Amino acid sequence: MTFETVIGLEVHAQLRTQSKMFCGCATEFGRAPNSQTCPVCLGLPGSLPVINKRAVEMAIRTGLALNCSIRSTNIFARKHYFYPDLPKGYQISQYEEPICEEGWIDLNVNGSSKRVRICRAHLEEDAGKNIHANEGGHSYVDLNRTGTPLLEIVTEPDMRSADEVVAYLKSLRDLLVYLDVCDGNMEEGNLRCEPNISLRPVGSETLGTKVELKNINSFKNVKDSVEYEVKRQTKVLTEGGTIHQETRLWNIELGQTAVMRSKEAAHDYRYFPDPDLLPLSINDEWIDELRGTLQELPQARQQRFITEHGLPEYDAGVLTSSRELADYFEACVKQFAEPKTVSNFMMGELLRELNQAGTPVESSPVSSERLVELLKLVHNGTISLKAAKEIFPEMYTGEKSAAQLVDEKGLQQVSDEGALEHMIQEVLKNNAAQVDQYRGGKETVLGFIVGQVMKASKGKANPQKVSELLKRALSS
Repeated sequence: MTFETVIGLEVHAQLRTQSKMFCGCATEFGRAPNSQTCPVCLGLPGSLPVINKRAVEMAIRTGLALNCSIRSTNIFARKHYFYPDLPKGYQISQYEEPICEEGWIDLNVNGSSKRVRICRAHLEEDAGKNIHANEGGHSYVDLNRTGTPLLEIVTEPDMRSADEVVAYLKSLRDLLVYLDVCDGNMEEGNLRCEPNISLRPVGSETLGTKVELKNINSFKNVKDSVEYEVKRQTKVLTEGGTIHQETRLWNIELGQTAVMRSKEAAHDYRYFPDPDLLPLSINDEWIDELRGTLQELPQARQQRFITEHGLPEYDAGVLTSSRELADYFEACVKQFAEPKTVSNFMMGELLRELNQAGTPVESSPVSSERLVELLKLVHNGTISLKAAKEIFPEMYTGEKSAAQLVDEKGLQQVSDEGALEHMIQEVLKNNAAQVDQYRGGKETVLGFIVGQVMKASKGKANPQKVSELLKRALSS
């Protein structure tokens, strides 16, 4: 029997608020353990939660960008479970009436279009963090993260492969970062995903028993864990076994999943409306106001880069992966109307330096103006592309302009026809055999002759000019 893979995804996006979901404690990452807590997020008797309006706004803007409908009335509920990092014994979340419902996101997966439906997106607070020491057998609890606002985005079971899951997650991350509602940093836990995977016989409409995966903190681990779990379930079913509804952890070192606990159902959490929080009302005026703040979103901007700037789909995808990178590109093109030239240099030289330094593009020491100055020197023939790539690292680490570095290093190309013709005649005289081959119809030998001229000029000759003058000389 052959099986079809069915995957839905739950993504927890930490919202970029300065304070927590129901109290005024800070949400800054990396502070001393338990230094960002108060009676509200610790759940002490008599403390009362207050909804963070900024978090609600971020949820609405995200819902609109995901084509969701926004509920005019939504309710916060208590989700009960007991774990050391949950001091109240319950988590404030949304259940029956979430803030966003019934949206979608369109993907491009290996050249094919794919629509993934969004079932719901709801607000909730995060739990704390258990830290297990390697020595001594001790475990510690850091409650700094407790109460941090999350938006949980849940898809319908529309994905059929690990590639589709990764494509969805990358598109969603780009969207959240564009909206400035989430940092999208998976390693710091700002974006956490939990794939729900099941298999069913090909042709069946009945969903199989699902398994939820946790402990996934990178796109690579998402792909690897999903592919492993599909293989594991396929083997179990092929051998006549039974898939159990459970939560499994992804073990990065072993490259396999392991049982964490049996999967809970909704009734296990004993949801009921939080008596300390009134229903949240959202009117159309507020929604329209927030809709007006939405900027051009990643997919629309990617398509515009393809149609307006003539970029390949891959280039457009890379350059629109962050709003700041796309802004930098358009700032360059506004000054230098050669989009593909700008794209090539940004994706090669600029991104390499930024990645090596761990610097975001908005903090790049090479401004768009300085990069354009360098590209114009190549465009007008003053220097070669090779020379531009040679001096760019020094531009990145220093303050000298492209023109200063070119002068200091003597990298100007020789484009003077008289000087080039003299070199060409010397090369032709010393390579008579290759000249005869070219004139006999073997045109591929031209590259060799161009190389000899470049060698004679110590790499300073303008190769386009050399090729042009050589063809003229060889045809006479």
